[in-house]
Amino acid sequence: MISLRKAQDRGHFNHGWLDTYHTFSFADYHDPGQMGFSVLRVINEDAVAPGKGFATHGHRDMEIITYVLEGALEHKDSLGTGSVIRPGEVQRMSAGSGITHSEFNHSKTEPVHFLQIWILPDRKDLPPGYEQKFFTPQERHGRWRLVASPDGRQDSVTIRQNAFLYVTGLDDAESAEHSPAPGRTAYLHLARGRATVNGQTLTAGDGARINDETEIRLTGRQKTEALLFDLP
Repeated sequence: MISLRKAQDRGHFNHGWLDTYHTFSFADYHDPGQMGFSVLRVINEDAVAPGKGFATHGHRDMEIITYVLEGALEHKDSLGTGSVIRPGEVQRMSAGSGITHSEFNHSKTEPVHFLQIWILPDRKDLPPGYEQKFFTPQERHGRWRLVASPDGRQDSVTIRQNAFLYVTGLDDAESAEHSPAPGRTAYLHLARGRATVNGQTLTAGDGARINDETEIRLTGRQKTEALLFDLP
């Protein structure tokens, strides 16, 4: 069974410096029917103006993944990490027992467009941590490339939850397939382009809750980028 979450139905706020869409309830957007899916709690699509960003603030007990679509995002945190995240890179920050960080557009002239993803950890009060890895376009072209997992398999970043995140880039008429294990569920987010998932049409920003499907087939209907969460 596939249930679509259309892009235009998400929470949306334009603060001038920040244009943000919330797939699930977040901050001032609250919908009791959209509180997350399995252990997936947040998918925010953010566009931040040049030189602007999120000042230092805190988190705890959350696995936070940042995935940049365009531009560059500058990160600093209380662990002493300082980095810039660009397209193709996946950042994992484990908030654990508590962490503070800031995120700013690294450019003074170009916007940055990225996804911020929150996954509930399997345990609370773990030590905070940070990881960042680059995945080439060739690695994810025409196939699902694992980029986050509970054990870091296939050189993915490690998250503290029995969840797996895959990404793909597809051309028109190209397909990528994934078969969840029995009892697992999945969530698909189409980051850009147009595609079908098991015959249902998606456009950029759309999501799909996927239950009781033995195979998930995503087919590009133009140049497409997508994220797939395999969840407990």
